Amino acid sequence: MQTLASAARAIRTMVPDRRFGSVVAVRGALIEVEGLAGVAQIGSRVEIQGSNGKVEAEVTALDRNVALCLPFVDPQGVGLGSRAELAAGQFSIRPSAAWLGRMIDGLGRPVDGQGTLPNGADPQPIKASPPAASNRARVGQRIETGVRTLDMFAPLCVGQRLGLFAGSGVGKSVLLSMLARWTQCDVAVIGLIGERGREVQEFIEDDLGPEGMARSVVVVATSDEPALMRRQAAWTTLAIAEHFRDQGLNVLCLMDSVTRFAMAQREIGLASGEPPATKGYTPTVFAELPRLLERAGPGEPGKGMITGLFTVLVDGDDHNEPIADAVRGILDGHVVMRRAIAERGRYPAIDVLKSVSRTLPHCMNDEQNATRIAARKLLSTYADMEEMVRLGAYKAGSSEEVDRAVALAPQIEALINQGKNERGNADAAFAALAEIVGSEAFAVEPLGMAA
Repeated sequence: MQTLASAARAIRTMVPDRRFGSVVAVRGALIEVEGLAGVAQIGSRVEIQGSNGKVEAEVTALDRNVALCLPFVDPQGVGLGSRAELAAGQFSIRPSAAWLGRMIDGLGRPVDGQGTLPNGADPQPIKASPPAASNRARVGQRIETGVRTLDMFAPLCVGQRLGLFAGSGVGKSVLLSMLARWTQCDVAVIGLIGERGREVQEFIEDDLGPEGMARSVVVVATSDEPALMRRQAAWTTLAIAEHFRDQGLNVLCLMDSVTRFAMAQREIGLASGEPPATKGYTPTVFAELPRLLERAGPGEPGKGMITGLFTVLVDGDDHNEPIADAVRGILDGHVVMRRAIAERGRYPAIDVLKSVSRTLPHCMNDEQNATRIAARKLLSTYADMEEMVRLGAYKAGSSEEVDRAVALAPQIEALINQGKNERGNADAAFAALAEIVGSEAFAVEPLGMAA
């Protein structure tokens, strides 16, 4: 019966007749198609017949009787007069449990050389609305990530959305791979958006490994692919996560990176004639970011949850640049990675004092909160005096608080230093941290102002 119902829905969405147009102009990546007035809509799919075969495209803007289309692939072979056919309905995919362990592109096609991809019964729209705010479950309990710094200072809860903010070459991808392997979940959906082509196999084989890949679906759009495909890959990543969420599973959604999604949307907007706004980013970029990120998080009561981890590539290590600032305001916490920390050899290069989880303090017990706050206090005191200590301008014995911070901060740094194959345990890490800070933990209120 379920199969018959799915077939009936598919038939109802079919277009009874075929509509054709023709290419009247090609301006860079933008293809102008005439003859689809009255039937083409924003988001409609168009198949253009070029000399090298069919080119799939999407309608991104409409100008009187001209549909402005952007291709999913390199539009080589498309010329004036090329026939364009309007495809039936909006684009959707049909995920299933058979997709686990597979690598696909933004259109849901396999790219791992392992043969065809078995489809599920029901279509899943690529671009969907998040659950209504009044009908979403609350964020669940704290989960272990295997990364000591996060588990102790910026904890992650089921259904939470956390951002990883870092410049290039600071260790963001390595941290993401650690989270992909160790974070507790039923299914992982990983979107590599605008990734370097050579790093895809390295991530899957070396970082994710067979065990991590077995519970994962990886969506890939490399940096050389058109902007539309990169944007589509981000939407597809969330669509697959939503499918498994609706099956009642707890899904870990990892996306690297939101910045490249924003860059792809900027290219699409500029090509469609949209005026640039903040630092060249078009207004639709800042409209699309919350639409994408809000799809992660708790589902409706009785369904599963999507725990989201999104990386943000900050421009020139400026953590207040437009995309970083916009994403930080949408997510439920942010983890800041600093180049200076990486340069002195401490990994992951997370700045504990700059990182915030908005599920604190309620996701920890009183003892853990007291230990965490005491450790942050020591690290903050040491950070304030670090330069003076290095220069020899501080005289030991001048301040008991500073002396204690100078003695204990390096021990805390050693505790949170972690190799990429070294899995941490939250309970053991808290016990070790409590031993370091000692009586300092009892000098703060257990549930004090604790972010």
